[in-house]
Amino acid sequence: MHSDTKAPLALKLSAIGGLIFLLAPIALIFLYAFTTEEKSYQFPPPGLTLKWLGVTLGRGDVWQALGLSLKVAAISTTIALVLGTLTAAAVARSRFFGREAISLLVILPIALPGIITGISLRSAFALLDIPFSTWTIVLGHATFCIVVVYNNAVARFRRTSGSLIDAAMDLGADGVQTFRLVILPNIGTALLAGGMLAFALSFDEVIVTTFTAGNQSTLPIWMLEELVRPRQRPVTNVVAMAVVLVTVLPILAAYYLTKDGENTAGSEK
Repeated sequence: MHSDTKAPLALKLSAIGGLIFLLAPIALIFLYAFTTEEKSYQFPPPGLTLKWLGVTLGRGDVWQALGLSLKVAAISTTIALVLGTLTAAAVARSRFFGREAISLLVILPIALPGIITGISLRSAFALLDIPFSTWTIVLGHATFCIVVVYNNAVARFRRTSGSLIDAAMDLGADGVQTFRLVILPNIGTALLAGGMLAFALSFDEVIVTTFTAGNQSTLPIWMLEELVRPRQRPVTNVVAMAVVLVTVLPILAAYYLTKDGENTAGSEK
């Protein structure tokens, strides 16, 4: 008996409605990046122009905020790749007392509300008399970036057979050679995907940054301040459009990179 696999019309309409609900606000951001109206949001826009792209490129405060965001995201991602990978290797490949507790503590920062993390970090910096700087922002972002890398790496480590590592060691490979020739090829795409996700999360983070930045402004903080005290509203939308692209592209790349996880060499079923 052949069963009909076509989705009901109501389900299709619900799916379309959900997509419109999610994507319509983003589409409006793109639309208002090209409006001729400078001070208000009119729908439909009175006209369209490319003027604001040039205006945005000429704003020094935008470039300064962008540079800080890229610097913080790059450093945070690098720290996350090192610490997240080492932690994942220890948890996935070793058996020791408190292993599950360590795993829970590692993923806890991303489960906690960002405002809790921000307040706790600000209190710690004040207690230790640490002045606000780029590094305080980096420390704040690294807390959740490590979790993203850890989750990707530990899942791939668990799918990689330990016999491959044992075989490499039996054949005379030292620790560095084993990591470079055996482990890294199997977990490389997971690390790349985790790094991209960590970079995207750091680049558009607001709450933790608010508590750890002091007087500095990353790009999302700059956007928030511009919305409160706008000078040229379309410029904010041009920047928001750029943030959407910078954030979405790494997430899409990470999704496609992790699709090959089931084909890991020597994976244990």
